[in-house]
Amino acid sequence: MSFLQLNNLSKSFSGVPVLQDINLGIEKGEFVAIVGFSGAGKTTLISLIAGLIRPDAGALTLNALEITAPGPDRGIVFQNYSLLPWMSVYENIFLAVDQVNPNWAMAKKKEHVDRHVAMVNLTNARDKRPGELSGGMRQRVSVARALAMDPQILLLDEPLSALDALTRVTLQDEISRIWQENKKTVVLITNDPDEGIYLADRIIPLTAGPGATLGPSFKVEIPRPRDRKAINHDPHFKEIRRDVIEFMLNSRQQRHSKVTRKLVLPEIEPEDLGLAPPPLFLGRRRHPRRRAEIKEETVEVE
Repeated sequence: MSFLQLNNLSKSFSGVPVLQDINLGIEKGEFVAIVGFSGAGKTTLISLIAGLIRPDAGALTLNALEITAPGPDRGIVFQNYSLLPWMSVYENIFLAVDQVNPNWAMAKKKEHVDRHVAMVNLTNARDKRPGELSGGMRQRVSVARALAMDPQILLLDEPLSALDALTRVTLQDEISRIWQENKKTVVLITNDPDEGIYLADRIIPLTAGPGATLGPSFKVEIPRPRDRKAINHDPHFKEIRRDVIEFMLNSRQQRHSKVTRKLVLPEIEPEDLGLAPPPLFLGRRRHPRRRAEIKEETVEVE
């Protein structure tokens, strides 16, 4: 059995299938990227692994233990940073360390936090609050906080999608460097095939939804550390990129979903602009009327 094992997972919301028949095995120390369209169910998949939601069918195990709830053995980095705005960089990371290791001596906690602040090159900003940081710096804090918990597996839920192109490239290099230093097991969710190939040992496309499932696994046999300029001219990189994108596009064309919805409309009839203008009433002309408003009645006058 693999370090992280997903067997026949399925998940639906309000009767609509999001994921079905998800089977995946990830070895310890492996960096795996799962790439898919927006709305295909990538965040649902990472939430299942994190234990934030439960599958409708199937099972998940980490290190041979079933995943039934969130736990410190899984560190997650979200898209939106999820930092406490009233705490500094140091305090956000310290809070996580203190919760996971309450019995550590204070000196050990401080040293551990300082080491992870330095790991993401934020020593000069350790006392700043999130509102004083750029988006890229905030995401570095999120990565440092997750790593400081010393999880068995690191889950990255499109952590760079909200950043500008230059910041995104810089953080990709930071994530690659940090992974090579500690060799944590990593699952990256992304909508960018190039990002997945650049960072991962293996990239797996997710089919288009609804009812998305995993496609074939593509092993990235490009030596590390990877040169961003050279990789664009690497035949292996071009081949994987072509195959992944081709698979994703084909899966999208094959999925034609029809949704039937019952619409309850208000009982309002539009005004008929073709009617003759109504007469003046108290010096004013009324607005156009609906035909249903025109009624004839006979009044007898004695």
